[in-house]
Order: sequence, then C-alpha cells, then structure tokens
Amino acid sequence: MKSILLHIDHDKAMQARLQVALDIARSTNGHITCLQAVSYEVFAPGDFYGSAIAAAMPVIKENADNLRARIEAELDHEGVPWDWRFVYGIAPHRLLEASPLADIVILGPAEAGTDGRGPSALVGDVVMKVPVPVLVVPGDARSFDVGAPMLVAWNGSAESAHALRAAVPLLACSVKVTLACVIEEDDRARFDLPSTEGAKYLSRHGIDCEIVEIPRGQASIADTLFSAAQMRECGLMVMGAYGHSRLAELLLGGVTRQMLSEPQMPVLLAH
Repeated sequence: MKSILLHIDHDKAMQARLQVALDIARSTNGHITCLQAVSYEVFAPGDFYGSAIAAAMPVIKENADNLRARIEAELDHEGVPWDWRFVYGIAPHRLLEASPLADIVILGPAEAGTDGRGPSALVGDVVMKVPVPVLVVPGDARSFDVGAPMLVAWNGSAESAHALRAAVPLLACSVKVTLACVIEEDDRARFDLPSTEGAKYLSRHGIDCEIVEIPRGQASIADTLFSAAQMRECGLMVMGAYGHSRLAELLLGGVTRQMLSEPQMPVLLAH
C-alpha cells in the first residue's frame, strides 16, 4: 500500500494515525498524502446575517494553520515522502474526491470536539463510499507493525470477502493470519462463502492462515472478535463494513458500529 491518504484534523486520534501512516509508509516505501479539509459552515440559530460565521472564520483558519505547521514540522524529520492538500469543504466529500488513486484511507474513529468515541458520521460516510479500504486508528495506538499477527473477521458475506481482498497487501506481511468466524445457530445457512474459500483465496497469494470458529456465547460479536484478536496478540482487525441507512452516522451496521465505538486496535474496513 504505497499511496496513503491521511485525514488531518484536530481529533484525539490525530497523532496516533499519523504514526500508523508513517509506519505503513516506511514498511511499503509508500507516500503519504495529508488531506486537511476546512469548512466554514458554522451553525448558529438566529444568525441570519452570517455574523457568527464571519467571527469564526479567522479562528478556524488560524487553528488549521497551526495544526498544519505542527504536523509538517514532524514530517520533515521522518524521512518519508509526503505532500499536503489543503482544501475547503466537508471532509467526507474531499476524502472521497481524493480516494480513487489512494491504496488506503486512514481515519480516526471520532470527530474533533467529541469524547473520542466513535464511529463518527465521517467514518460511516467514507467507509461506505470510497473505492479503497479504510483504516480506522484508535487514539491510543502508538505504532503499527505490519509483521504482527492479524485477524480477519469472516462471515462468508460479500463484504467480508471484499475486506479480505483489500487487506492482502498487509496480510502478506503478517507473521500469522487468522480467519475468525463467530458462530451463531442460524449462520451456517446465511452466507454463501465458507471460511475455507477465504483460506483458498489467501493461499493463492502465498498467505497461510488458520481458520478459527468461535462460539458466540454471551458477549457481543465485537467483543468476541476483539478478545480473539488480543489472545493472538494481533495488531490489526480486518472486517467487512455493513450498512444500508442513508443517514451518515447510521450507515454502518450494528456489528461494525460496535467495533468502532471503542476500537481496541486498528480496524481495516471495506464495503
């Protein structure tokens, strides 16, 4: 994954995803494109003449300039090729426009000004619309080892197959890949692709994997998968993104929302 599109914002996970982007770029001899989208759309009830927007514009621009200066100063000492795109507009729209020639988009789980819990409307919008995989990095991530064990959440759906294919460049670097299925009573007749088909696909790319079937139990599917990944000391979770609602924050299906509400490791998503 040599073309890395990194979302720049003031959220709590900014430094974490910058470090992850740098680690991936170093491992793949890749290039980081930093995309900073600034919007002056300030909602203020009763502000019929735009005075609130006018007052906010210089502050928004100053904060954006300060963030850019800080991150550029750090990038100058990292030895990784990068460029900066400063654009006006809504971040999901600008990321979508920039994504066709990216190999991966890197986001945080929540938006600036929130408590850090996700998933944000931005994540839902971007994951469901961009043509490339999206890596969601939690704020407590300190690094990303492409050689670490990785876990693929598999349920035999088209979405999980898309995620598996999209993750191949990273899975090929991993010392151990696990294909994990959380088993529920009605699952066996639900989807068309058994885990053995996913394993066959990976083997054609020179990737060996272990297939693990995990009983659902009392825990949520998200907690079950994270527990399985942590037991195996995984550094990445790969999963398909599911959803159908047109509302951005509801675009992601229930399991996906659970996985991203408090992600315990970087999560690679594809729809």
